Amino acid sequence: MDEIINKLSYIQGLADGYDLDYNKKEDRLLLELIDAMAEMAEVIKFQQDELNEYVDLIEEDLTNLEDYVYDEEDYDYDDFDDDDFYDDDLYADFDDCDCCSDDSCACESDECDCE
Repeated sequence: MDEIINKLSYIQGLADGYDLDYNKKEDRLLLELIDAMAEMAEVIKFQQDELNEYVDLIEEDLTNLEDYVYDEEDYDYDDFDDDDFYDDDLYADFDDCDCCSDDSCACESDECDCE
């Protein structure tokens, strides 16, 4: 973008060097085109700067989120045993069946009381 702004500055300097008259139709057209391009370059530069600031904020937020989610230094998994998360009472209803030796009986026997 800086290269375009430099070229526009060069063109504006050329226009000033040619002593273009604003009252002549041809000269006025060139001067208006140069001014319009300069204004467009300013708007684009401003919007690009705003977009860069927004991207930087998003990048910072993403970095903070990654640190929060993936930061394994603060969380030690070795402090927990598998037994800490296992509830023996949860599986108490699945006792051995009298008609078979399966812990989780799925037989359809009429004599089975598991169902």
